[in-house]
Amino acid sequence: MECTRWPYNGPVDVIYLDNNATTRPLLSVVDAMHAVQTDEWGNPSSVHRFGQRARRRVELARASVASLIGARERDMVFTSGGTESDNLALVGLLSRGGVLVTNKLEHAAVRETAQQLERLGITVVNLPVEHDGFSKPQSLADALDTNADPAKPTVVSIQWANNETGVIQDIAVMAELVERLRAGGRRQLYLHSDATQAVGKLPVDVSRVPVDLLTLSAHKFHGPKGVGALYLRSGVRLQAQNIGGPQERQRRGGTENVPGIVGMGVAAEEAQGFLQDTQKITELRAMRDAFERGVLTVCPGAVVNSQSADGRPTGRLWNTSNIAFPRLEAEAILLGLSERGVCASAGAACSSGSLEPSPVLLAMGVPEIMAHGSVRFSISRFTTQDELDRAVSVIAQVVERLSKTLPVG
Repeated sequence: MECTRWPYNGPVDVIYLDNNATTRPLLSVVDAMHAVQTDEWGNPSSVHRFGQRARRRVELARASVASLIGARERDMVFTSGGTESDNLALVGLLSRGGVLVTNKLEHAAVRETAQQLERLGITVVNLPVEHDGFSKPQSLADALDTNADPAKPTVVSIQWANNETGVIQDIAVMAELVERLRAGGRRQLYLHSDATQAVGKLPVDVSRVPVDLLTLSAHKFHGPKGVGALYLRSGVRLQAQNIGGPQERQRRGGTENVPGIVGMGVAAEEAQGFLQDTQKITELRAMRDAFERGVLTVCPGAVVNSQSADGRPTGRLWNTSNIAFPRLEAEAILLGLSERGVCASAGAACSSGSLEPSPVLLAMGVPEIMAHGSVRFSISRFTTQDELDRAVSVIAQVVERLSKTLPVG
């Protein structure tokens, strides 16, 4: 099998179509992290010059990450990743009570945090979900009219783009709605968006789409694992959840992960360059669409899990495809693909070991017989057409073999 051509040495003997789970860090990221580990390993909170060299690297990275999303440097809080950022946003705002408005399409970092908050007495409102994976802005307006408590914080938490289907929510309209209500007197109304899958793949600009809090994670755009960030609009105050230090303007205690932060900064700079290449993104989207057509052709009955009721495609990330193979089990498909060198997943990586169908797909109204056999394929900016062509062939082989084992009738 021909190796994937990454922009640096290090052959990969698989066709990697699981980039929503994690992306491979760029060579420039690896080099920058190595340099920090070997030459600038001081504690950035130390006052001596060696420590301040590390501090300078952290702050330069903060500027790069802020620039990627159109934010100010002082409004960025570094965390251990998307999950911590989501937790900090929700628990930090609602630790003393309030209302959370969200939906059942969210990543488990939000969905399960909402369940925990509800057990602690927070009112949780789940917006209705359309079959194409959208929550309509009007449903948000209705929920806020009915449930918002002027005396307590109300937090709206909606993903920018879904990690399983790639469906892009209309965050701009929701942000305008929240801003209008706040201007009308609802001072304690906040909009948080988990943009973990969007940042680095789509233009995300908090100066144009005025969310109050936004989550991002480095390893989704070719940075390292174990580091992320939370954007906080100026004036948003939350209760720190990591207690025990003055770091991150006292919003997140603990010695900073300097190598990870530096790597994230480099990845952010590279992502800005990629996002300016609109022709490349158009080509990648066309490759994804051709891949889907190929799979649906060789696997009769297969369905893309993000279409409107009349079969029209919806707005999705250019890199994500979630395909249902009726009556088959996703785990069996994934094992068959893995044996033949193709990496994919059954949804969120953190729940891919579960035998239960995806809560996201069920919330969209996907029948269980389809949800059980749904597989997510996600490409990166380095995926090639040849890889996708070979993947279609492998998928056809695996699905055909598994279909022969199904009971008759």
